[in-house]
Amino acid sequence: MKLSNVDYQIMWNRLVAVVEEQATTLIRTAFSTSVREAGDLSAGVFDCRGRMIAQAVTGTPGHVNAMAESVPHFINEIGMDNICEGDVYLTNDPWKGTGHLHDFTMVSPAFYEGNHVGFFAATAHVVDIGGRGYGPDANEVYEEGLLVPIMKFIHAGDVNKDLVNIIRNNVREQDQVIGDLYSLAACNAAGDARLMDMMKEFNLAELETLSDFIIDNSRAATLSRIKDLPDGTYHNDMTVDGYESSVDMKVALTISGETLLADFAGTSGPSKFGVNVPMVYTRAYACYGLKCAIAPDIPNNTGSLKPFDVTAPEGCILNAPHPAPVSVRHVLGHFVPDVVLGALHKCIPGVSPAEGASALWNILLSARPLDPSSGLPPSEIMMFNSGGMGARATLDGLSATAFPSGVSTMSAEATEHVGPITIWQKDLLVGSGGSGEFRGGLGQTIVISANEGYELYFNAMFDRIKFPARGREGGKNGGAGSLVLDDGTVLNGKGRQHIPAGRKLILELPGGGGYGDPKKRSPELVRADLEAGYITLEQAVNDYGLTN
Repeated sequence: MKLSNVDYQIMWNRLVAVVEEQATTLIRTAFSTSVREAGDLSAGVFDCRGRMIAQAVTGTPGHVNAMAESVPHFINEIGMDNICEGDVYLTNDPWKGTGHLHDFTMVSPAFYEGNHVGFFAATAHVVDIGGRGYGPDANEVYEEGLLVPIMKFIHAGDVNKDLVNIIRNNVREQDQVIGDLYSLAACNAAGDARLMDMMKEFNLAELETLSDFIIDNSRAATLSRIKDLPDGTYHNDMTVDGYESSVDMKVALTISGETLLADFAGTSGPSKFGVNVPMVYTRAYACYGLKCAIAPDIPNNTGSLKPFDVTAPEGCILNAPHPAPVSVRHVLGHFVPDVVLGALHKCIPGVSPAEGASALWNILLSARPLDPSSGLPPSEIMMFNSGGMGARATLDGLSATAFPSGVSTMSAEATEHVGPITIWQKDLLVGSGGSGEFRGGLGQTIVISANEGYELYFNAMFDRIKFPARGREGGKNGGAGSLVLDDGTVLNGKGRQHIPAGRKLILELPGGGGYGDPKKRSPELVRADLEAGYITLEQAVNDYGLTN
């Protein structure tokens, strides 16, 4: 029976439902809070050629778009002749996966009635991978933890117990990490089961025809959107804190007909520390930023990603080669959308938001007993936190919201449950959103201490302390971030540091920039912001001109 375009569209929608259940299974079964609470994951289905056909809405662009590049690496490394029914493959290679060792990508071939029809893939951030721990202090990737090359986790139904044993003996949180690996395999199996049901229901023998329909239509639609843009080259640059020195990020966005090139030439050179970004991650977030602005309604797959060409000079901080340290590549990687959207604003004004906090304020807390003989267990606690988004051309920025990563902020209760810490305060930071006709989103204040009998060490991986988010079209900058102890000790924005027993860590997360002249903001909205505690009286008077 010849299938119509309507038939293909129905099956396309069904595939999205399949991978969404795949992602939901991972969240339900995951051991670590970064997956279970924050949704730091991705899930997708691929054809036999390794092209991503559909991705789950749940998950992060850095994982999803990088994963779209990783599956062909699995095919090349494993070899089509070595792909067996019941196999599961994995890697955390930063340059063939999603940019750092803490993300595992798991790929499972799908077989229907004995024939290989495609792949399921999923990624998840694990709480520990050994080495120095999740932080920016290493000088080579070898110091950052265990790198597992592309290999079989399960061969024809049999688990590689030697691999499991090696991983278990190289990580601090053994049960969480190994549990998450099995969760990744389980979520792929859940997707596979639903795909088999779908293929039987629609009487499909293969996925390649459906895949061609999806990818060809997505590509054509994206090319059409690019063609509608004004031709030209548009530049933007942004300076961020970096580690040992500030980092200049530059992009030239060249549009000509159906071609679009984002070139990061001129960007700062590499860092000695783990803030470097592999090209796969830079490309993932550059494509995300551009696609959000240009083609937000076109489903995300290989077809809609391919039209965006992204380059950066090899060896710059946004194209770091092996063995550069890349543990916290998200810090600079999350600024990439702000950089490309700033250039796009010069091409199509009124679409790009103001700059936001952007980089997550993730914190890894290592709780250690004061008395090693006390019997109190050590613990590794991961907490994801977000500052404010930049204001949009017609709307205020969202407060304490993770853009561009899309992960959820972890609750205080869930975080306290996994380790001996107390979160004393977690609320919006008054006045941190940049003033504007549309106000920037607010950051947060978070206060943390160790429970009795413990002290804390933590890995800082924070930015926007020296260089806050810039406003757009006359909007004011967002508030800068800070971190101090409750005795006034100022701490560094990056690196491993100590919180003595009895002391509290105070984090103030940055806010987003404002959009438009603050004097144009409605006085009623200014008064409402003041009453709600979003802005200070000083802002209301000096920035917004409130007189009564």
